[in-house]
Amino acid sequence: MEITAGLVKELRERTGAGMMDCKKVLVETCGDIEKAIDELRTKGLAKAAKKAGRVAREGIVLSYIHGKGRIGVLVEVNCETDFVGKTDEFRELAYDIAMQVAASNPDYLSREDVPAADLEREREVLKAQALEEGKPEKVVEKMVEGRVEKFYKEHCLLEQPFIKDTDKTVQQLVHEYVAKIGENISIRRFTRYEVGEGIEKEQNDFAAEVMSQIQG
Repeated sequence: MEITAGLVKELRERTGAGMMDCKKVLVETCGDIEKAIDELRTKGLAKAAKKAGRVAREGIVLSYIHGKGRIGVLVEVNCETDFVGKTDEFRELAYDIAMQVAASNPDYLSREDVPAADLEREREVLKAQALEEGKPEKVVEKMVEGRVEKFYKEHCLLEQPFIKDTDKTVQQLVHEYVAKIGENISIRRFTRYEVGEGIEKEQNDFAAEVMSQIQG
């Protein structure tokens, strides 16, 4: 298949990869653009792994407000240079991360951040659930491990499916930006606020609210 300039341009627009990289991978995949995208993503992850040890101390603290002020997020995303930290591309990533936190409400950044005591308690609960379901003892441990992986995907930001493309995780999204931008990028921390979160309405207030509705 002929590798046209239009095909190279389309791949570049969809992946953000360089022109030469796009042309090379299209040749390798005989012009199959979907396979080319997968190949570039794989190569991008490899490049990201090489950059992971480099210090990222610049970046941005970005705020995101959702639902007419009902949910607010602050997220710090780091890169290596102040120049990259000011680019639209980097800010777009930070914005997407903030949206992810608002939508998915993660409890931890990564699986390494889950306290050992919390993880052990979760394992015990999952084990009890499996036994309650009548599962044989010999398969319970495998089931628990599988459910622990599900726990990570639900509660750890980097493990969560990216809300705009659930075929990739947030960690894979970051790695793709590392490959495109050429610097190490890391999500350092985040905070999520939701109106009324953690406040329990007093019984008297609830009763008064019901009475006012009846009398009204």
